[in-house]
Amino acid sequence: MSERLFAMLIYLAAASIMALLFWILADLSYQGWSHLSFDFLIEEPANAGREGGIGPILSSTLLIIAVTLLAALPLGLAVAIWLAEFTRRGDRLGQSVRLSLDVLAGVPSIVFGLFGNAFFCIYLGMGFSILSGGLTLACMILPVLIRTSEAGITAVNDAWRQGASALGMSKSSAIYHILLPAASPAIAAGLILGIGRATAETAALIFTSGYVDRMPESLMDSGRALSVHIYDLSMNVPGGDGAAHASALVLISLVVLLSIVAQGLTDRYLKRRLMV
Repeated sequence: MSERLFAMLIYLAAASIMALLFWILADLSYQGWSHLSFDFLIEEPANAGREGGIGPILSSTLLIIAVTLLAALPLGLAVAIWLAEFTRRGDRLGQSVRLSLDVLAGVPSIVFGLFGNAFFCIYLGMGFSILSGGLTLACMILPVLIRTSEAGITAVNDAWRQGASALGMSKSSAIYHILLPAASPAIAAGLILGIGRATAETAALIFTSGYVDRMPESLMDSGRALSVHIYDLSMNVPGGDGAAHASALVLISLVVLLSIVAQGLTDRYLKRRLMV
């Protein structure tokens, strides 16, 4: 009886999460479906966003995400490998780095926005730009990406490392061909969490990438992200709720699509390395 009750509670918890997601999607669809069309995805906004589309805003969002991943993924994997494979258990430096990452993971996004504005926009002279916004978001997602990747690499059975050593493989070859592919689920999870946070971020981007809603011509141009656009329509534009709900639907769809692509590419690449 207790086992059956426990199983029912587990299934109820999972169903509640799914129901919450469908509830949000249903509400957004009800409010914003009438605004969705192909033209909405490619046209420029008009009348403060009440009319027109989100073409430039969608382009800016994709560019910001691209900068974020290109900056965060190599650095995050390198630090995760160092923590998992090149620091000893109880090592002071490693423990200090882990503590720093845990603290950074809990820092509010507005603080990252102020840091990005002071460092990237002002000190480095990048100004309000897509590059500033992407690099700021890279700083935000690094703690989660590093810690999840480290946990995945550390969880790989030591027999794999011993087998690679017995075959005469160098440490770098063992990491590249064996450990990283084996840790691919954790790496993909960290990447997906990072994409979700970066795509939906608002506070940090207001201070770094800016508000401009025209089509960006380079990474040094200011660009309005979808999350910032939704905030502006909801809070500052009377009559913009319909367009805000439609933009939110596009944002959620983008997060889902990017997560699926990231999962697929990560699994395909790392599993191919495992077979080499």
